[in-house]
Amino acid sequence: MEIFDDLEAEYDRLDGIFATLSAEDWMRPSSAAGWSNADVLLHLAQTEETVAATVKGDPMRERGAMSVDEAMDLWVRSERAGPDVVYPRWQAARRISVQVLRTADPTKASAWASAALRPATMATTRLAEHWAHALDITGPLNIPYPDTERLRHIARLAHRTLPYAFQLAGLEPVPVRAELTGPDGTSWQFGPEDAEDVISGSLGAFCRVGAQRLKPEDSGLTTSGPHAATALRLLRNYAA
Repeated sequence: MEIFDDLEAEYDRLDGIFATLSAEDWMRPSSAAGWSNADVLLHLAQTEETVAATVKGDPMRERGAMSVDEAMDLWVRSERAGPDVVYPRWQAARRISVQVLRTADPTKASAWASAALRPATMATTRLAEHWAHALDITGPLNIPYPDTERLRHIARLAHRTLPYAFQLAGLEPVPVRAELTGPDGTSWQFGPEDAEDVISGSLGAFCRVGAQRLKPEDSGLTTSGPHAATALRLLRNYAA
């Protein structure tokens, strides 16, 4: 399936970048508050291991009354280690997780942060998280990380999550159309053609807003209709 191939391609691109980082680079602060670059990769390794475990039927870690972000931060701090430990751990975890997702029953949903997800959707969330955290690492290090057409998967996820985002904000969901242009000029549309509310612009900007790596007002995205600006403000690439 295409999403699994694209997820693996993103992993490979990241692995190529990670292989070039020095020990000093790994310990530098990332854009993720309170985390070094090694911490970010540890988080990705931990969550990749969780993907493989939950798809196989193991229960997820209990987080009690903590938010997802609080639980993830505590988990990282409890297993914090250097790149000599974290990097091979992530490499092993990412290989296993994509293999498990490829071979899983495509119709069976597995537990995740706030809802059970089928393998293809789970793979899309992994693509979204790795891409967002890649920005957290490469940005401060001034390493180029150009957009690719793989972002279409993330944009589709963000668009499909809009009803949940509206409900989470206590608002009634409305139909929203996204008309986006990819880095190679390809047009991507999500949502009904007759929707009154439309978000238009760059595929990359749309995904960055959804990842909370870019403010809507700085994105260059345009909105039309009574609720499109609200939809853009609520946009998220995940359901947690």
